[in-house]
Amino acid sequence: MLTIQELVGRLRLVESKGFHEYLRELEVGMALWKMGAMAKPDRVITSDGKNFTIKTESTLKMTQFSYNLGENFKETIADGRKTQTICNFINSALVQHQKWDGKESTIRRRLGGRKLAMECDMNNVTCTPVYEKAEEKLHYPSGQKLVETPGSQEL
Repeated sequence: MLTIQELVGRLRLVESKGFHEYLRELEVGMALWKMGAMAKPDRVITSDGKNFTIKTESTLKMTQFSYNLGENFKETIADGRKTQTICNFINSALVQHQKWDGKESTIRRRLGGRKLAMECDMNNVTCTPVYEKAEEKLHYPSGQKLVETPGSQEL
C-alpha cells in the first residue's frame, strides 16, 4: 500500500514527452506555450494526513492547489483556465480530473521507486512528464497511510 511518506516531497522534472501536442490540445496560447516549453518545474507535494497540496515551482511561475481526496474544488491552472477538479486515489495512482467549458482532462500520478510518472490525457492526446525525487526532506505526520478513496472510480 502506498504511504503518504512515499507521495510527499520535492520532485524535479527529468523528461517529458508529448508536451507540445498536449498544450495544443488544451488550446494554450503560443506565448504561454513557448514559456511552458522552457520551464523545468519542480513539484512539491505535501500533506497533513487529510489535506494535500501540490505546488509547481519554476523560474517563470509558481502555482499551487490544495484538496481533500474525493471532494470537488475549483482550480486555476497556470494558463489561467478555471476548472472544476476532483482528485482520487485509484489503483495506486493519484488521479486528478478537470472539467471546464465542456472540456475534460485527466492527470494520473504514479510512483515507482524515486520517480513519479505522470500521464496527462485530453482527447487521446497524452503528455508523459517524469519527475525524480529530490534529496530535500519535507515534514509530514509519520505513519499516515494513503488509502483508496471510498466510492471513487476513474473517469
